[in-house]
Amino acid sequence: MSTQSTPSILFTNRSRQQGFRLLELPPELAELLSSENPPTLELKSPAPSNTANGAGSEYVNLCTDTQTYSIRQVQSSNSLHILTPSSGTGVRRDDLKIVAGGADGDNNADGEDVDMDADSGNEQGLNLNVEGTVTSIAKCGSTLELHKPAEGFSAVPFLNKLVRVFDGATWEDMNGARIQDDVITGKEATEVTRTTLDRVFADVPVARTQCEREWVEMCAFALPSASGTEGQAPSSMCWRPSAETIQDVWKRIVEGAVLQGIDLGKQFLVSDLWKSVLDDDGVAPFPRPLFEAVIRRIRELADGAERVALSEMKWASIEKGTCVRWVGETYLEAKAAGSASAVGESEFLNAWKDQLPELWREDVSIAVLPNKCYMQPEPKTICFATEADRQKAKKNLPSDTTAATAAKKTRNWHELFRNQKRQKR
Repeated sequence: MSTQSTPSILFTNRSRQQGFRLLELPPELAELLSSENPPTLELKSPAPSNTANGAGSEYVNLCTDTQTYSIRQVQSSNSLHILTPSSGTGVRRDDLKIVAGGADGDNNADGEDVDMDADSGNEQGLNLNVEGTVTSIAKCGSTLELHKPAEGFSAVPFLNKLVRVFDGATWEDMNGARIQDDVITGKEATEVTRTTLDRVFADVPVARTQCEREWVEMCAFALPSASGTEGQAPSSMCWRPSAETIQDVWKRIVEGAVLQGIDLGKQFLVSDLWKSVLDDDGVAPFPRPLFEAVIRRIRELADGAERVALSEMKWASIEKGTCVRWVGETYLEAKAAGSASAVGESEFLNAWKDQLPELWREDVSIAVLPNKCYMQPEPKTICFATEADRQKAKKNLPSDTTAATAAKKTRNWHELFRNQKRQKR
């Protein structure tokens, strides 16, 4: 029990408060940071040019190499003080204001603060040799907490704005043969590409691993030039192919593999497959980095391996299940992007089979497609689900077709009233 003889602790408040922000960590991240090999933390926000009119760019995410957390501020009715104990050398007089103490020192008999100056025997700035003192160096009225939304994070919207679309016309405008001769290869190209991707991913507020994964999934690629990349913006070297372009590349790969007797399901030399897609005069119909991006997207991986953007590919084999699904999804995006251009289901299945090697055609089925990638406006038609359609699905908002059907049902008043009567009974 406390008694009158119990010594008190003098509490002081430093007049120059420090700018601390308190961050509450989730248990899994706190455990990682206290491990033997803690991850590097990054604070990442999108560049103003990566948002509409710069709006919405005032947020920041905290990222490890594999995880992304949004940071949000939480107000508290109880202020939190960050305290520091008194050192053995005392406390400087002009650095603090004594807010609790005895009758001596800085307080008069009424408990009011009294400044100490030269007339009282102590000059401003001298050390106060006060033992057992704690000082508030910062006051925090809010804390920061890390949050993972249920829908997760995606790098695709940011990459779509940072990286330009590549198609056949782009290759012709770039004078493809000349560009192909100017593109560097080997280790030098890998280093330049790595530096370029570092600059691109710096403006994507998502973990590096997820940036690389979605970069590979969209078959994006870089064209590092032998003429030098210093001073060039990353967007001038980075591209993402259109769905139509991907279809053209894949068609060339299948035709070249058949002509050269290459079994895509077994190990093959990537350089041999590249030679098989060249024209008769050796001219490339598209840049080799694009060709490698497509192979990287569908190649077979070891168990647990990630699809990384800069993995070396001397040998490769195509993973049949991944490839069949990807070809169907890409063809649907190229030929039926949206309900207005929906195609018949049987027509789509036949065209999908024609895109594949002979032995893989039996695996074609609507069931192997990701549910989020397609819609069926009518029972026997199918189309690609655009990003806007997917956002509506996430928010449980009706699409145009569903809304029209609902409106039609609403106008059937006799059906509506009949259903209500049945419920009353």
